[in-house]
Amino acid sequence: MTKVHPNVAVVAPAVVEEEKGEAVSLTVWRRSLLFNGKGFTVFDGKGNLVFRVESYAGGSPREVVLMDADGRALLTIRRKKLSFADEWLIYDGDAASPAAPAPKRFTARRHVSLRPTKSLAHLSPARASSSAAAGGGSATAPSGACRYDVEGSYAARCLDVFASASAGEQRRRVAAVCSKEAAVGPDVFRLVVEPGFEPALAMAVVILLDQMHAS
Repeated sequence: MTKVHPNVAVVAPAVVEEEKGEAVSLTVWRRSLLFNGKGFTVFDGKGNLVFRVESYAGGSPREVVLMDADGRALLTIRRKKLSFADEWLIYDGDAASPAAPAPKRFTARRHVSLRPTKSLAHLSPARASSSAAAGGGSATAPSGACRYDVEGSYAARCLDVFASASAGEQRRRVAAVCSKEAAVGPDVFRLVVEPGFEPALAMAVVILLDQMHAS
């Protein structure tokens, strides 16, 4: 039987390090380490725990927190209420923390089309409203911020994440999800993150697609 979590007891650093500009390959296990818990457990190439998602009993299914190996909140994925479209927001840290409001980073939308398409979702930079409100202007997205398109099939665990900073720029692949070489089922798969792209954000995209696929 294939060993899914070789070094659960070893706590890896919060930051997944890139080696010599190479892509980072992570193993994603669609299961929480908690007994009867739902979520994700993510390991690096050495079998060290790097990310985890734990859904507690009674918790809101509209909000998911991505944590590092030590349990620190990295990103919060929250589904918007009363929205005409299927929309989610991605926040830095724990969006439910009373200490300080968590800044929004991205707005994510499920791709909707009547025609067959590879597109699954789109991520756009969150608009900065605080400074605009103070100056009397309208909210704008950060200059030079990337937008991301997700294509493929989450059910088949085969998809790509593409980035483009502006409308005429050629997009580039920044992350991909693919099946593991060993036959371990759809709940264990690979997440490959290209150099320069944030592994935590790549994992947030996986969580988004899991939420979209379940809704």
